[in-house]
Amino acid sequence: MGKVPLLWLLLLMFLLCHATNQDTINSPTARLTVSPSSFQFLKGGFVSLSCEEDDSSAGWTLRRNTSKEIRTQCEDWGNPAGSACNLTAILPGDSGVYWCETREGPISNMVNLTVTGGSVILQSPVLPVMEGDDVTLLCKTKTTPSNLPAAFYKDGSLIRKQPTGHMTIQHVSRSDEGLYKCDISGHGESPSSWITVTGSSTSPPPSASLSSSFSSPPPQRSSPPLSVLVSVPFIFGLLLVILVVLVRRCVPRKPEDRDPAAAATSSSVRRTSADGRDESNRRRRMTSSLLETL
Repeated sequence: MGKVPLLWLLLLMFLLCHATNQDTINSPTARLTVSPSSFQFLKGGFVSLSCEEDDSSAGWTLRRNTSKEIRTQCEDWGNPAGSACNLTAILPGDSGVYWCETREGPISNMVNLTVTGGSVILQSPVLPVMEGDDVTLLCKTKTTPSNLPAAFYKDGSLIRKQPTGHMTIQHVSRSDEGLYKCDISGHGESPSSWITVTGSSTSPPPSASLSSSFSSPPPQRSSPPLSVLVSVPFIFGLLLVILVVLVRRCVPRKPEDRDPAAAATSSSVRRTSADGRDESNRRRRMTSSLLETL
């Protein structure tokens, strides 16, 4: 292996690592938005979903998993409207997990939507809430008026009762992250929804708490990035092997390092040849002496 192929190999490895790192850094991400912003909807209502991304050429596709469908797109269950997908007269069968993805596989945030056949829903922010912000929860009914007195619960415990059906949590912190629901006397109880606070280390809610009778989105299959496989120790190890091979091929072997058996054979051949020459000379001298005597 010469110097030129070795340099080409090193250059190729560098380019592959650089390209992989750039792809990882520049990997597009989208954000699924829901309008109106809520995890819960009453049967017969309207909802619009869209994939928001700065690069409009990313080719995002809105998909969902429900109890009856797996990874179907907007054309199968909604009305495409530009970059949005509208659902009218929604039904409990539309409850499920919604997300955005591309052909390459990256997915956006996943939103679990619940369509209830009951008469009470809790309207809460779909996107994560920043620490320090104020959050307003609204307990709604499909009857008029919708702002009836309501009781609000977090993780099954009563927080407070509000006379107007809405509650504001001021300056939210990590401790405010959890599972919320509300109850309106005489009308019923809403489903539960998880509120996420940005920066919180709290793990997502258990799937059973989010009406997970439907299948979750398939996990994204990914192989280890090339930058991990072609790591610095690997490169150094490869260089060491190449250098050892080059040294063994280029450095001449010393005479004393040759095979002893071969050396012994060569010496024996040289001795045999010398003995043969001596015997031939001796016979010529004897023949000359006999001729002179005659």
